[in-house]
Amino acid sequence: MVLRTIGIPWLQEQTPLSILSQEALTWLWEHGQEQSLQTHQRLVLEDTPVLGLYLLLEGRLESYRSRQTGMAWATSLLPGSLLHLPELILQQPAQRTVVALSDVQLAFLPAPAFREWIQQFPEVTQVFSQQLAQELAQVSAQLLYEQDRQTALRPYLVTKASRGIVGNSRYAVRLRQQIKEASQDRRPALIFGEPGLEKDNIAALIHFSSAQRREPMIKVNCALLQASGSELLGRAGGRPGLLEWLGSGTLLLNNVQDLHPDFLPKLANLLETGRYTPVRRLEEPVEERICQARILMISEKTLPTLDPWVGHAIKVPPLRVRKADLKAQVEYYLSLVSRSRRIPRPTIAPEALRRLQSYDFPGNLRELKSLVERAVVQSANPNGGIPILGEEVFWSTGSKSKRFRLNLLNAYPRLRKFLRSGWWPDGLNWGVVLPAYTVVVFLLLWGPQDRPHNLGLNLFWAWWWPGILLAFPFVGRLWCAVCPFMIYGELTQKLSLWLLPRPLRRWPRQVMEAGGGWFLVSLFGLIFLWEELWDLPHTAYLSAWLLLLITAGAVVGSLLFERRLWCRYLCPIGGMNGLYAKLSMTELRAQQGTCSAECTTYQCYKGGPAKGEGQASLGCPLYSHPAQLQENKDCVLCMTCLKACPHRSVEFNLRPPAIELWTSHTPKASEVALLLLLLGGIYLHHLPQLQALLINHGQIPVNLDSFVGHLGLSLLTLGIPTLVPLLAHGLAQWGSVKPRPFLEWIYGYLPLVWGGTLAHYLEAGLREAGQILPVSWQTFGLTGTGLPTLTADPAVVSFLQGSVLLFSLFASLLLLQKITRQSLLTLLPMISGSLLLTGSLWGLILP
Repeated sequence: MVLRTIGIPWLQEQTPLSILSQEALTWLWEHGQEQSLQTHQRLVLEDTPVLGLYLLLEGRLESYRSRQTGMAWATSLLPGSLLHLPELILQQPAQRTVVALSDVQLAFLPAPAFREWIQQFPEVTQVFSQQLAQELAQVSAQLLYEQDRQTALRPYLVTKASRGIVGNSRYAVRLRQQIKEASQDRRPALIFGEPGLEKDNIAALIHFSSAQRREPMIKVNCALLQASGSELLGRAGGRPGLLEWLGSGTLLLNNVQDLHPDFLPKLANLLETGRYTPVRRLEEPVEERICQARILMISEKTLPTLDPWVGHAIKVPPLRVRKADLKAQVEYYLSLVSRSRRIPRPTIAPEALRRLQSYDFPGNLRELKSLVERAVVQSANPNGGIPILGEEVFWSTGSKSKRFRLNLLNAYPRLRKFLRSGWWPDGLNWGVVLPAYTVVVFLLLWGPQDRPHNLGLNLFWAWWWPGILLAFPFVGRLWCAVCPFMIYGELTQKLSLWLLPRPLRRWPRQVMEAGGGWFLVSLFGLIFLWEELWDLPHTAYLSAWLLLLITAGAVVGSLLFERRLWCRYLCPIGGMNGLYAKLSMTELRAQQGTCSAECTTYQCYKGGPAKGEGQASLGCPLYSHPAQLQENKDCVLCMTCLKACPHRSVEFNLRPPAIELWTSHTPKASEVALLLLLLGGIYLHHLPQLQALLINHGQIPVNLDSFVGHLGLSLLTLGIPTLVPLLAHGLAQWGSVKPRPFLEWIYGYLPLVWGGTLAHYLEAGLREAGQILPVSWQTFGLTGTGLPTLTADPAVVSFLQGSVLLFSLFASLLLLQKITRQSLLTLLPMISGSLLLTGSLWGLILP
């Protein structure tokens, strides 16, 4: 028995009972009973009747009052502590709850025995009445202090955290871990991020998860603090500051970036040393004081002045990168709104959730909550029932990147069905394009060699070239989806892997990004020279060799590397298609929010088995993720991603033509070189007219019969037109305050280059394409006499060519202004260059 072993001397030395007589202690010692408690077991509950007097012999107890808000919220009791003596004397219920912090041994004197004790020994009442009077005076003083303290802290008090961290994304998990780490010590913490992220709630989570959660927490707006900081530090000889009133609680400094610069050194010193000096008058001496408070700070950015003294730096991720948590956030806000309005909890339609996921939420969580509240109000059902939130109630969530877009797949469901079917592009490739291409190459090699008698030449130069140029503004790089060059490449790749199984090489991306564009520019330049010097448009077998050489490049690339390396980086036709595709009024993109929120397999990019409505896929042949596309250059519209996506994230949008050139475009030097080469190629196609002009007007003898002379003049013709934009750039640099780089604004000439190329090939398309039936008969040795033809009048051809040139000039001028965003006066050199090029092309192309 512990009580019997400790003896009366221990009572006299270790307890408040030492003021009593030996007889009173002996009586208590003889009548006391022993009790024991286990860890976390409650001894008594506040505001309940007191059963007797307790004396703590061994272990630790904690007493607290649940409705108290002050420094004395909880008190730890050690051996020798006496419990319920005032309550028994004053006949009051228990004032505090008592819980065991460890295994405890207690001495217990029941209430009847206590009354007998004080009747037998009146000194107990007298002695402890005096002590109670002293304690009452102390309590009264403390109460007055607490009242002043609560009055000072109440305007700034934070009573609870409004919610936890919603979601299970890696960002949410990391944020929860950072909050847990910050709550385990008392080091200063900085919580920073964009507006609307409820960073103050994260600070509250840190405080109320810490061991000091029963201490008060206050929030102070730094934008309202004076330069001296007297509200926080107090004034010498005056009222205490918030730091002194706060004690060991938590101080939350909101919007630290708005602090007065003069106060920043004081705050840095407080964070570094844990001490502060109240504001003083003149040179009066003031001692430093120790800050017991935990300091948390909220900012929209990091603060280099304070960074060295910040123990925990927590960057709160914006909602746009936490799209995986968006559904959980919406469900949470729906629960809050429906509970507050006492209505059935609405459900959100999948298309509405996808629309939210496509939005970037510049206002973050605050904006999302507002959108959900408004959507619930708009969709309220007066007849009862559970409302369903469709995408129409989230009308304000249009993203800037989605402006002026119409998803054709939603507008025309049959188009989605066709593009997801086996017909596109595989059915066309294997059933139509591959056989037709094989026949064309065969006819070019072994058929008649002149253009009027060879179907292959007619299809290549009179049908394919005008057709593909007309398609660029509408469907961009669509031709590459059914390109016969790559069909042979993929066929060779499959056969080689079947005969010799092996891993194909990964793309040398850095090498290709640096040199691939220049390779295809060089190849295109050689094709231009070959076409001019050997008259490819009118020589069938040479046209066949051109096609076969490009096919060979695709085959070699497919044998060595995975997917379509040749198409993305090296194909000269693909390079031209990618450049002109920037002008297209359609685009393939994906909803970034849906991809980041719902997709975990990325099978549209990497490939994978069927999932949901998504089909099995080998992945994007060009290694382009649709959610990351910023321009049309790297998309061939094969629709592999559309077929593979199980979340309906992929969109085929109608958009303003060439919008990427003045919004998300990144210029490349090799692309600019190709653009200028294509410009020179238009003039090269009309070299005889240029020769005639030089001879007739300049009396300069030029002989195209000489190979060297022909080659030299061809090189000059390719290069001289580039001097016009270079000269315009020089003049613009000289006259502009903020000139635009050449690599940016030169893309404004792209519509003019496209228009000049189309105007050149229109003559063949309008005058030769309609003769396909007689040409077909003559290819096989028949006369074809009497077969119908469709040939445009020369005046009609000239009119259409001139219209195309004027339209492309207008488009170029408009695009120049969009790209440069400068005044017409500043753009005068570029405008003059466009007019000069258009006039010269007019004179060369129109007969």
